[in-house]
Amino acid sequence: MDDYRRSRPVAAVAATVGSLLALAALATGSAGAHEEYVADEEYDVPVAEFLTDALTDPFVVGPLVAGGLAALAVLGGYLYVRPAPRDVAAFRDAMGEYTRYVPWLLRISFGIPLIGAGFGGYFISPAVEVELRLLQVGLGFLLLFGLGTRVVALAALASYLVGLAFRPLLLLQLEFVGGLLAVALVGSGKPSADHVLQRMAGMHGTLYGRIDVVYDHARRFQEWNEPHKRYLPTVVRVGLGATFIYLGLTQKILRPGIALAVVNQYDLTSVVPVSPELWVMGAGLAEIALGIALILGLFTRATALSAIAMFTLTLFALPDDPVLAHVALFGMASVLLITGGGPLAADGRLTEVD
Repeated sequence: MDDYRRSRPVAAVAATVGSLLALAALATGSAGAHEEYVADEEYDVPVAEFLTDALTDPFVVGPLVAGGLAALAVLGGYLYVRPAPRDVAAFRDAMGEYTRYVPWLLRISFGIPLIGAGFGGYFISPAVEVELRLLQVGLGFLLLFGLGTRVVALAALASYLVGLAFRPLLLLQLEFVGGLLAVALVGSGKPSADHVLQRMAGMHGTLYGRIDVVYDHARRFQEWNEPHKRYLPTVVRVGLGATFIYLGLTQKILRPGIALAVVNQYDLTSVVPVSPELWVMGAGLAEIALGIALILGLFTRATALSAIAMFTLTLFALPDDPVLAHVALFGMASVLLITGGGPLAADGRLTEVD
C-alpha cells in the first residue's frame, strides 16, 4: 500500500513527481514546527491580506496545485498498478510482529515528555511556562514504569484538560489527548510493573496476592475492555490527525505572521528558493492533508512514515525547536506504522479490493 512503481514511462513521470514531493516534504518539515516557541517575533500580517496575496499569486497557487495533482497522481498510479505486493505484505507482517510493544512505546512516548517538562520548568508545552515539577515528573515516571498505567494516563489527561481551561496554548500539544486516551485504552503491556504485580497477585499462595485489593477488579475490567483494544489505531489516528490539522490551520494559514517570521528567522527561502508565502501555504496545507489522511485512515502507514520524516527534518532545520515537544508525535506515528489504520479506516476498503 505504501510503495511506488517501475517501468520507463512511469519512471520519467516519477522523477518529476518526486522532485515536487521532495520540495513539499522539505517545506513541511522545515516550516512544520511548533512556531509558538521557535519564533523570536511575530509579524503584523492580517490573515485576509495574506490569503488574498497568496491565492492571487500564480507563483504560489501554481506549485500548490501542481504538488496536489502530483500527489493524487502518485496515489492513483499506485492503486492502479499495485506494485510489489509481496514486499508490501512482508512489510505488514514484519510490523505486525512489533504489536506487542505498542503499549510500551506509548508509555515511553508520553512519560519522557512529562518528565522533561517537569524538569524544564514548563507544563506539557514549552509555550506554557508553569512550574509543576512534582506532578509531571511523578506522572511521567509512573508511565515509564507502567504502574497503575490506565489510572495514571487518565490523571495526566485530566491535568492537561484542566490546564487547557486556563492556558489555551496547550492546544499546541493536542496530541496528548489522543495519546493518553490510547494509553488508557491499551494499558501497560509488557514489560511493566502492572504486569509483574498482576502475575504475583494471580499466583496461588503468594504473600502479595493476600494483600492485593485491585487484582480481581483489574482482571474483570481487562476482560470487559479486551474487545475494545482493537480500536487503538483509530484513537491514535484521530488524535494525531486532529493535531496536524490544528497546527496547520492555527500556526500557519490562519496565523501567517508567526509562520513568516520562522521562514525569515531560519532563512528557509535559501534552502528552497520560493516565496515565503509559498513556504507557509505549502507547509500548512501539507499538514492539513496529512491530518485528513490520518483521520480517514487512508494509506495510514505511508502517511505515518511521511510524518516521521517531517518531524526529523524539522529537528535538523530548526535547531531551536525542542526535541521533547516532538517525542509524543514520533511515538504516535510509530504506533501507526506498526498497527496500520485499524478499524474504521479507508485502508480496510483498499485491502478488500487488493
